[in-house]
Amino acid sequence: MLERQFTEKVLSPADLKPSQPGLKVIGVFNPGVVRLKQTTYIIARVVEQPTETREDCFPSPRMIDGELTLDWLGCEETDAASDPRTYTSRIDGSLRLRFISHLRVFTSKDGIHIDNPDDAQQIMPRGEYETYGIEDPRITVINGTAYITYVVVSGHGVATALLSTTDFQSFHRHGIIFCPDNKDVVLFPEKILGDFVALHRPMPSMKFSPPRVWLARSPDLYHWGAHLELLDASGADVTGGGQHRDRIGGGTPPLRTDRGWLTIYHGSDKKPGQAGAGRYTAGALLLDLENPSRVISRTPEPIMVPTEPYEREGFVNNIVFPTAVVEDGDQYLVYGGAADENLTVVGYEKQALLATLP
Repeated sequence: MLERQFTEKVLSPADLKPSQPGLKVIGVFNPGVVRLKQTTYIIARVVEQPTETREDCFPSPRMIDGELTLDWLGCEETDAASDPRTYTSRIDGSLRLRFISHLRVFTSKDGIHIDNPDDAQQIMPRGEYETYGIEDPRITVINGTAYITYVVVSGHGVATALLSTTDFQSFHRHGIIFCPDNKDVVLFPEKILGDFVALHRPMPSMKFSPPRVWLARSPDLYHWGAHLELLDASGADVTGGGQHRDRIGGGTPPLRTDRGWLTIYHGSDKKPGQAGAGRYTAGALLLDLENPSRVISRTPEPIMVPTEPYEREGFVNNIVFPTAVVEDGDQYLVYGGAADENLTVVGYEKQALLATLP
């Protein structure tokens, strides 16, 4: 496993106030991060849970026209034991979330210590496709504009939408760019052979295959096509070998290096029939600079596994989930989520990380 130069917990739920009465913050994690001049911008997912409880039913929040509503799900009709994140209807198998997420925009001078977290701007769910919340932003700067992909959740499914900004104060919503069910979308920082390029992760419901990483191209960031599967879970990969893998997905927006596009991705080693989410680890990937559908190299074993106490225990145990890389001298700063609860940054020596890619 790749040696860490340092690991820091940047934010935890105790650092933040809830967005409104009746909610409590239970997680801040999976950030999009970019450094511009002397400021590091961190857009993080903030997860909140209702504080009200009832004996005979469970609360599931949703946002309607900017107003929070709690739907009370009957205990007899609802399975609340299978997953700490969701409720499952015993009637039709449909899911509802136990929480609702929004985004907050933080700044930092050194990439570790947050400037005035109470002053962070909030980006709240809006419209019919975001009623169950917005999650997991990734930031890519293209020609001076920061584009933020983020997950939208509603009764229509789990899709990916796009925001953009030039100043991290005002944000333009572009709408859905990948329809349900699709997430873990990351954009390349420049056009390649005239097209925008993205990695994405469809989630097939018919179970012919586990979720895998795909590549797509677009002339305008709205219309995506030329889809092809880039990465599956076969062979030695982030889950450490073996044939039983639950899923893999894109993590950090690709970063140009002399050897190719560097991206760090996640994988779960959950076995068939195993309860919970499984252990999430991370591996690295190099893609050809001119033809990113060609994989140059892939780490044969995980470069990051849950080791810190706050990575091993949290809202969902044993998760490291990288979502951003920032270059800092001879180091890569890898930002992400820990145990679906905390926001962390891990420092790796650049040459050591690249050396894990044969």
